[in-house]
Amino acid sequence: MTETRIPAGSAIFPRLKALGVDYVFCNSGTDFPPIIEGLATAKARGEALPEAVVIPHESAALGMAHGYTLMTGRAQAVMMHTNVGLANGAMGAINAAAEQIPVILMSGRTPTLEAGRLGARTVPIGWGQEMRDQHALVREATKWDYELRFPEQITELLDRAHAIASSTPKGPVYLSLPREVLCEEIVFDDLTAEPSIAPATGAADQASIEKLAAMLATAKSPLIIAQRGVGDADGFAAFARWAEEWGIAVSSWWVNQLAIATDHPCHVGPNPGPWMAEADVVLAIDCLAPWMPEAHALKQDAKVVHLGPDPLYARFPVRNFPSHLSLAGDTGATLTALFKAMQLHARDEGMIAERRKRIAQANQSWRDDVSRVSTPVTGQTLTKPQLSRALSDALKGRKSTVFCELGAVLGPMERSEAHSWFDTPHSGGLGWSFPAAMGAQLADPDRLCVAVMGDGSYMFANPTVCHQIAEAMQLPILIVIANNSEWDAVRRSVTSIYPEGHAAKSNQMPLVELKPSPDFCKTAEASRAFARRVEKPEELSDAIEAALKAIETEGRCAVLDVKIR
Repeated sequence: MTETRIPAGSAIFPRLKALGVDYVFCNSGTDFPPIIEGLATAKARGEALPEAVVIPHESAALGMAHGYTLMTGRAQAVMMHTNVGLANGAMGAINAAAEQIPVILMSGRTPTLEAGRLGARTVPIGWGQEMRDQHALVREATKWDYELRFPEQITELLDRAHAIASSTPKGPVYLSLPREVLCEEIVFDDLTAEPSIAPATGAADQASIEKLAAMLATAKSPLIIAQRGVGDADGFAAFARWAEEWGIAVSSWWVNQLAIATDHPCHVGPNPGPWMAEADVVLAIDCLAPWMPEAHALKQDAKVVHLGPDPLYARFPVRNFPSHLSLAGDTGATLTALFKAMQLHARDEGMIAERRKRIAQANQSWRDDVSRVSTPVTGQTLTKPQLSRALSDALKGRKSTVFCELGAVLGPMERSEAHSWFDTPHSGGLGWSFPAAMGAQLADPDRLCVAVMGDGSYMFANPTVCHQIAEAMQLPILIVIANNSEWDAVRRSVTSIYPEGHAAKSNQMPLVELKPSPDFCKTAEASRAFARRVEKPEELSDAIEAALKAIETEGRCAVLDVKIR
């Protein structure tokens, strides 16, 4: 019987499909011929394949994979062009690593041979793109990296890459693909077989769970600080019930993913300081930086517990928050076990009722303060809280997710459901929210996805690229640009460190202005998007409704360029 042989590149897409990858976000280059030929061959054979989509810039590809995984929990793949494409994607890899997002990164490697083998160098960039250590571009941001050395390794290495990316704690992995190796033939095998390696899901040990349960059950003033959510939608609902049942204050300090509804009676807002001052037990749920050491002080003898996939965040060289008890494991599974363990403890109902009342009053007081600062004043330029409240009001009753990147404020922006709010990765790689919102829209077409971003972030997002993708893939998201014509985060950083300095007192602070501001509407209109500039507070509500109408009735992407102060 004659063996069927295929190029190693032909095995990649069918194998990724078997691993559960839905999309491969690609920016192709001269290293892609065996991959493109393999893709066409697999399609001709009628094989099940993940969707290969053309993404004209790698930062957008990483952002879309990031957003898709936030909504689904499943690792996706990104293919880039040799070292230059990998360099463009490095910022997205850093964001994914900081937020523990599993993604399979792949890029070609310029051919090693100058002649004599199929796939050898054929154009000058074959010499110009060679590096001694291409992997170094993303090594610090990946859990695992390797170079394909022999064609017959391709399926087993993809299996390994996917398993490591999807293991606790999750994160990106990288595989480089030399062109000559991809051109070599292998014996065609069953590419749809079950994965040969299963991901490892970490779980906290039962003794630590029981110890934490006892600490919380007997605490007089427990405090929870949660930054990266509390699991899936069921976990979100269970956490809300549990927090109220036990009367535990929950703070959303620099939250990336919503852990509790903003109007939940146990949510005390973004400032943990007053609650830390009296807390005897502080539980930090998946927090990279649960508080600001210079601004927030723990009560003497307070016990601190960190819980999450990597509670000590070993990737980061300096992170010295105390942790008297550390629980490593999947956040949702660990919390479910904690809820069960606490059921075995008696409750001081009187103390809990009094605590619950006090926390609910604090929540209402915080929301009243938020309401005051988010009410627009006719004749005055809008603020971020006012923009956030207007957008929040428009989103009520709509299934929606907001991707915030220095453009909105949680609180004035009311959010009450799991997966309804994602904030900027703590790694700070800008331009994230626009493509992340598109990735989320791809994962859930019935959801309204919104990117609220500063004007600098919008420019970082390669907006011409992102608008082209949105039109080509029919991803009608809403982009709201909070436009103050400056790097506001830089200004605030300067004034916080040097409040009485010359820069803070100057009429024009150096290195922060983004003037003259481009006409962002024209950028959006170049790809047939709805676009409108908003200058006055009284124009905002109508502009939002017009943008939503364009999205919902015409299927168009919409941009609002909103002037703020």
